[in-house]
Amino acid sequence: MTIARSLLLFVVAALAEIGGAWLVWQGVREHRGLLWVGAGFIALGLYGLVATFQTDANFGRILAAYGGVFVAGSLVWGVVVDRFQPDRWDIIGAAICMLGVVVIMYAPRG
Repeated sequence: MTIARSLLLFVVAALAEIGGAWLVWQGVREHRGLLWVGAGFIALGLYGLVATFQTDANFGRILAAYGGVFVAGSLVWGVVVDRFQPDRWDIIGAAICMLGVVVIMYAPRG
């Protein structure tokens, strides 16, 4: 698997998980109803499916690396969808998380 394909899978997984959680949030907290909640559950299930397409056989490694993608992706989602304005500490923290993704997933292993 190329690094580009792996990163694309992480992005798709992030969209499914963050989007799914957002839909549940909207359904419950913003009183938009059960259809929003149900759509969120489906998206969250798709997140779990997408993660299985990574070629690394170590579930813990994939999920640990994805955690960094989730952190950065959540901030991006907040900016684009909720008009959230991250401060420099949010951005620094997300950059550190993404560095962790690169180390965990793509460091040379013997």
